[in-house]
Amino acid sequence: MTADKTTPPVTAFMLVKTTPEWLAMTPQERVDAFTTQVVPAIKAKTTGVRSRFYDTEFYSTRVTDVWVWEADDHGAYQLLIDALRETPFWDRYFTVVDLLVGAENGYASTYGVEAVTSIST
Repeated sequence: MTADKTTPPVTAFMLVKTTPEWLAMTPQERVDAFTTQVVPAIKAKTTGVRSRFYDTEFYSTRVTDVWVWEADDHGAYQLLIDALRETPFWDRYFTVVDLLVGAENGYASTYGVEAVTSIST
C-alpha cells in the first residue's frame, strides 16, 4: 500500500520550564509580556499554526508546562520556532527542555491501515 501523498500536519510537544525571570513577574505582567512580546512575533512570521497550553508544574519538577503546537506543514513549524527564538520566550522566560515532533497516526497513513491506537471511550 502506498503512503498518502499529502504532507500530514505537524504536531510538536514543546516541554518547557519557567525561568526565575518569568516567575518574578506578577501574573498580569506575564500576560502583558506574552501578548506584547511573543504573540505579535508569532502572528507576524507564521500562518497555519495553532497551540494549546498545559500546566504541569504540580506533577513535574523538570517540566513546568507543555505547549502543543500544530502546524499545517514543516515550513510553518520552522517559522514558528524561528519566531519564538527571536523573542524573550526562548531562554529568558522559558527553558525549552525538549521538543517532540510527530505526525498523528503517521504509521496508519504510511501503511494504509486503521489508526487503532487512537482510542475514544
